Amino acid sequence: MKHLPGALALALALPAATVAAAASQESAHVVEPGETLNGIANRAGVSPDALARANGLKPPYVVRLGQSLTIPRSAPAPKTARSREARTYTVTSGETLNGIANRTGVSPAELAWTNGIAEPYVVRIGQTLTIPGTQAPKAQPAPSPTTQATPEFKGETYLVKSGETLSGIAQRTGVARVLIAEANGLEPPYVVKVGQRLAIPRTRRHTVAKGDSGFSIALEHGVPWDAIAVASGIEPDAAVRPGQELVIPSLVAAKATPAPAQTATATKPAAPVTNARFLWPVKGPINKGFKTGTDYHDGLDIKAARGAMVRAAAAGTVRFAGLEKEQFGNLVVLDHGDGWFTAYAFLSRITVKTGTNVAKGERIGLVGDTGEAKGNELHFEIRHDGTPVNPVDELPKAP
Repeated sequence: MKHLPGALALALALPAATVAAAASQESAHVVEPGETLNGIANRAGVSPDALARANGLKPPYVVRLGQSLTIPRSAPAPKTARSREARTYTVTSGETLNGIANRTGVSPAELAWTNGIAEPYVVRIGQTLTIPGTQAPKAQPAPSPTTQATPEFKGETYLVKSGETLSGIAQRTGVARVLIAEANGLEPPYVVKVGQRLAIPRTRRHTVAKGDSGFSIALEHGVPWDAIAVASGIEPDAAVRPGQELVIPSLVAAKATPAPAQTATATKPAAPVTNARFLWPVKGPINKGFKTGTDYHDGLDIKAARGAMVRAAAAGTVRFAGLEKEQFGNLVVLDHGDGWFTAYAFLSRITVKTGTNVAKGERIGLVGDTGEAKGNELHFEIRHDGTPVNPVDELPKAP
């Protein structure tokens, strides 16, 4: 059994786009699924603050699906005679072809053609690009982001101490206050409390290894593949290749909402409440157990009758509910918070939708034989921080 692909895969594919229709040239943008203000600003080559001001957005700067945003474009600089001698630009962290083209005053198509860059138009940190036909003194260095002091704290979560404020934490972590507020659902006046643990939304990177897929990368980092693709300047349906460097964006935390109550007709969970972290999703013998090494198997294959109810092993949010064509057939992936995910594959039917909250023991699907199932069975996985965990270690004694 291959490694389970990413939990948070595409639910909707973004419309195909060419370099000529790049986000950096838009004067208006319609918000698509999974987009945030920061991501839209980055792709458009403008600052999040400018984009927020232009559209009258207030903290925590939430944008909504289908919302039309005005992209604040500054007036173009007066054209000067072009020199045959072009200047160069060294790619730095977080940059894309479209953003560089916007900052250097050339079209993305022209920049790509000059440097022999083909679809999906990926640039790499340290890569030197030729900026075509621009007039610049030889001694003038290529533009680069403002150098910032090395932050005191480089972790991804921060525990608030006595006397600290959000502004001070932003300075110590090297992450903008508005981004921390947005990632933690904070509202004005952005008060933080002693002992509060804040998520620090750092942009991470992933170098594609042999055997990686968009699906598996999404699961490893706990970020939807469409968000990774957009942040990396590639189309969501583009294949990844070994050595390719991807940007892993930080996600904005949604406000906590209580899980929906089970209906009166819902049956009891498959296993009694215990001190174990998770419940068994279905009753039945284990056809194939968890294995590591070259003959790895990242979960359990549990035999059960076709149509038997599959239940959420813990309360969580549905991050994926749909067909995974390569191996797992009908698949549901739940996010339980703190880096914990569970996956339920080979289902004959899915009974939940992406984005909904489910309660512990709530039905999420029915046992089936889709994908690479060897008969009617459930393939069940548990992952923590992207790493497969033996489900037996996190479940109560087998039912």
